[in-house]
Amino acid sequence: MKFFKNQWSNIIFIVLILILIIPQTRKPIQIFVNKIFSFSPSVTDEEDREKLADYNWILENSERERVNFSDSEGEVVIVNYWATWCPPCIAEMPSFQALYEDYKNKVDFYFVSGEEHNTTQKFLNSKNYTIPSYRMLSEDPKPMDGYSLPTTYLINKNGEIIIRKIGAADWNSQKLRNTLDELLAE
Repeated sequence: MKFFKNQWSNIIFIVLILILIIPQTRKPIQIFVNKIFSFSPSVTDEEDREKLADYNWILENSERERVNFSDSEGEVVIVNYWATWCPPCIAEMPSFQALYEDYKNKVDFYFVSGEEHNTTQKFLNSKNYTIPSYRMLSEDPKPMDGYSLPTTYLINKNGEIIIRKIGAADWNSQKLRNTLDELLAE
């Protein structure tokens, strides 16, 4: 009994390490931790904002129809690069779904994944998400890139990147909603 009293902290540490090593428990823990530490993304200072080089980008929606990103020129746009296997991506999806439900008729949303449509749709359906998922058929417009997951861009009507966020964030915050309302009013 004395052994357990002296080694209690070591035992807890070993149990935590084991939980993180076991694949079935690692992903839910990573998602939970990402949700806890997800904050509202920050707006980029005006002098540091980059502008899209162009809107030439061909995507494919879940119905395998071609979609031209140029249709969103002059609109407020959110582009999110994500994957079903990415814990930070999964962690921010509920906030995106809530934002999408309120802004889907005002803002153009593009959730871009490199995975097959049946994989992304199966995931979205299992969570009752209605966000639109796309696959890239051509290279994305610069300076956007989806090499780090998740990466999200908020683009104003002039093609300026207002927010560039790598990692999970709370996309349903009042701060972000205020930013969207301001951009939509411009």
